[in-house]
Amino acid sequence: MPPLVKIRSERDHMSAIERRIADFILENAHLLRDYSSQQLASALGISQSSVVKFSQKFGFRGYPDLKFSIVQAVARNGADAPALATPASDGDEYTRLEEALRRSKAAAEEETRLLNPREGIERIVGLVDGAGKVFVCGLGDDGLFAREFGMRLSLLGVLTVHHNDPILMMANLSAAGPGDVLLLFSEYGQLPPLSQISRQFQACEGKVISITRHTANPLRAHADAALVVSAHDPSPHVEALLYRSSLQYLLDFLFVLLCQANPDRHRQLGINLERIRHLLDT
Repeated sequence: MPPLVKIRSERDHMSAIERRIADFILENAHLLRDYSSQQLASALGISQSSVVKFSQKFGFRGYPDLKFSIVQAVARNGADAPALATPASDGDEYTRLEEALRRSKAAAEEETRLLNPREGIERIVGLVDGAGKVFVCGLGDDGLFAREFGMRLSLLGVLTVHHNDPILMMANLSAAGPGDVLLLFSEYGQLPPLSQISRQFQACEGKVISITRHTANPLRAHADAALVVSAHDPSPHVEALLYRSSLQYLLDFLFVLLCQANPDRHRQLGINLERIRHLLDT
């Protein structure tokens, strides 16, 4: 895993001093080559040993190795630095923005891929494929992704129960039982109604899968399995786009795996798509 991705993914589990170091590195990765461990410590008002211990925590012999690894990663793809914050160089502003957004989305999707290990993804595929019923819930913008993914599951022949109203979803939990799965979409994982639904669903012996940012949050902490999304940019409007892009990539890959994991599901998808085409042609 690239060093900046690893630092970002572990940030919420760090001590206060470690978070200060992590934030400085993440925000100034493209300038890190100019900082010695002493200069970094002075800039943050901490001891040099704290910087060394931070580096060793991530498997490096010391700060020089960490710095070299980060500088190499930035030089290799440039995506770890805030792409849209760099000044225009060659080409006009239109071309710069187009290329910067493309690279930022590619980097966010790659980080999302790395933060979701294969064994975790395959376990989720197994849970969804083997579920008697799959309940899908998300509020606000998350509800758009929940609804669309619920529709895809239905095309595969999965019995899907979707609601973007927590009260209606809570009422439908009376039909939940062992082996059923609940997919909860929540970018920040902080909404109390969704946590209540999660606890109630688990009380029915169902499995809860959270889909959130990779930050520590209550929904993710108490879920049976989790999909996590990486999206970071100093501009809020760009960060929102990166989140949507990375989440869509993750859901697309999960759908493809579900198609391949069960030939019967794949066959049912073809049948349902043909029925829809026939309906649209009449």
